[in-house]
Amino acid sequence: MAFPSLPPNPSSAAAWRRRSGLVALLLLLLFLSFQVVVHVPSVRSAVSRRLFSDHRHRAAREASPRSCPGCGDLQDVEDFNKTIAYTDQDGRIKLFKVTAREFASSSIWENPLLPRDSYPAAEIQETVEEQQLAAGSEANNVSTAAVSATQRPDPIKLKREVFRRRRKEQRIQELLQMDKEAELQLRNAATNSSRNFDNKVKVSYNIWRQEFHHTNTDSTVKLMIDQIIMAKVYATIARSQNEPDLYASLMKCIKESKAAIGDAHMDSELDSSALERAKAMGHVLSSARDVLYNSDEVSRRLRVMLQSAELNIDTAKKQNTFLVQHAAKTVPMPLHCLHMQLITDYHLRDGVIKEYFQAAALKDEEDKAKLEDRSLYHYAIFSDNVLAASVVVRSTVTNAKEPNKHVFHIVTDKLNFAAMKMWFISHSPRPATVHVENIDNFKWLNSSYCLVMRQLESARLKEFYFKAHDPSSLSDGTENLKYRNPKYLSMLNHLRFYMPEIHPKLDKILFLDDDVVVQKDLTPLWDVDLKGMVNGAVETCKESFHRFDTYLNFSHPKISENFDPRACGWAFGMNMFDLKEWKKRNITGIYHYWQNLNEDRKLWKLGTLPPGLITFYNLTHPLDHTWHVLGLGYDPAVDIAEIENAAVVHYNGNYKPWLDLAVSKYKAYWSKYVDVDSSHIRHCYASKQ
Repeated sequence: MAFPSLPPNPSSAAAWRRRSGLVALLLLLLFLSFQVVVHVPSVRSAVSRRLFSDHRHRAAREASPRSCPGCGDLQDVEDFNKTIAYTDQDGRIKLFKVTAREFASSSIWENPLLPRDSYPAAEIQETVEEQQLAAGSEANNVSTAAVSATQRPDPIKLKREVFRRRRKEQRIQELLQMDKEAELQLRNAATNSSRNFDNKVKVSYNIWRQEFHHTNTDSTVKLMIDQIIMAKVYATIARSQNEPDLYASLMKCIKESKAAIGDAHMDSELDSSALERAKAMGHVLSSARDVLYNSDEVSRRLRVMLQSAELNIDTAKKQNTFLVQHAAKTVPMPLHCLHMQLITDYHLRDGVIKEYFQAAALKDEEDKAKLEDRSLYHYAIFSDNVLAASVVVRSTVTNAKEPNKHVFHIVTDKLNFAAMKMWFISHSPRPATVHVENIDNFKWLNSSYCLVMRQLESARLKEFYFKAHDPSSLSDGTENLKYRNPKYLSMLNHLRFYMPEIHPKLDKILFLDDDVVVQKDLTPLWDVDLKGMVNGAVETCKESFHRFDTYLNFSHPKISENFDPRACGWAFGMNMFDLKEWKKRNITGIYHYWQNLNEDRKLWKLGTLPPGLITFYNLTHPLDHTWHVLGLGYDPAVDIAEIENAAVVHYNGNYKPWLDLAVSKYKAYWSKYVDVDSSHIRHCYASKQ
């Protein structure tokens, strides 16, 4: 502002000075009014609190102006508005209007000792007061100390916020400073991870489904069994310490708990009184513990019980093995009945039976040429089980594309020859050819030529098998009980090593065990190139299982010097033999050599697979696994898809399909090829039911 020059008149000069002083005073007041600087949230929250606190007083004054002396002057002050200038957080100048009364009672200057982030506490207090006003509370019960405590910020939360902010800024700086190569590697890694991610649902699983609510359905049973064990411990201690009453109580509770459990394996199978018995047992055990408990004595008694339980388990395992072996080698009554019926019909030969024999005699004359025809498909079956052999033949013919070209050579013993012959006379699998022979008719098969026959007839082997009290006997528990199976003493089991002598005119023959089922046409096997090998078989080794060291004694120098312990084993049961190569390599001679060395059973135990592995070592061509699937006679976990896709399934093991021991889910693959229309089968198996 420019001031005018002084006038020449002294009186006028005095008047000019008075006007200038008034103007300066007004400018000073105006300057001071614009210098008030307050914090934005503090001003707003303070004004809000003042407005809320005076809400009722204003309403009262408006309703009854005479009830408040001096209210007129106060109203005049409130109507006088002031404009306040302040700076916000970004440094911008803001204007805010309040009345003089509100400004005078509510102005809050910023405390330099508190952090600038303390304003959220004021907002919290503002919210609390708003809620109290909305609820219509008549009095404010919040003390000044409480309000101050609420307004104070939590230093731990402030530190966490500062830490998170700094960490975020640090991460941003690291990403900004990352070079292009590192960024490209990070991007490629994320891309590869997304490509390799397998989102395929492997199992439908949901913890909320009812079937996955695994409750302990046998918790009470286990509790009662544990109680019985501890009661037995305390009972023995009570008897040794002359506590007859406690001993009697414990024995009574043991008896009652055992009766309540019975044969139950789940809580739902328990007797209704089981829970009460468990409670009563708990009280008695508590009393016994107070009287008898001694840690050393209890641990000693438990060790004795543990050792006794282990001995009982070993005994039970041996007994179970023996019973399974006994059941496996026992002929079921229906099967025995079938043999007896067939033998009777064979020897009577009257009535309709004569017609069967006449037709069979004519067919034998027609089929004589087929028995040595090398263009046909020939099978070798060695069996003393009529029903099993019939299933092998019937399943093969049923699935063959040209059944008239299939010829079956069945060899059995003298005891079962009549039954086997009669079955295939009365149940001829036409148009296929079946030829049944008696092993006793092989004159070349004698102890002078066949070493194993001499060994099977030896007194030492009979003692090894049947003399119960001899130290070398299997019944003494020194050897595996599975070798007590009579098949190891049967010459039919060893006849597979004499194929060229049995079939001198043939070039190739497919050997089938009598516990297999054929599910596909097998004629492509005759076209498989064995690449100069003698034996075509499916290998059975998996990781460390079924390798040579499983079957042979590699501590013997003859074995360790000639064979690889990691060589892969293979299976007897479906084997394609090249008889021309057999004769050229003198396979039977190799078998005789090793069989003679094993007369004392030091190289391998009994059976035909170990000498087979030795005889055909480096002379076996592996076939595709789908040709032959094993394990249906002992393994309940064979993959069903593999079974259904297999050409031949093998019930190797003790659980044969014609026994009650058979695994039920595998039995259908065998039983569907049983000729249920046969009068013999209906008669014998109906009597069983």
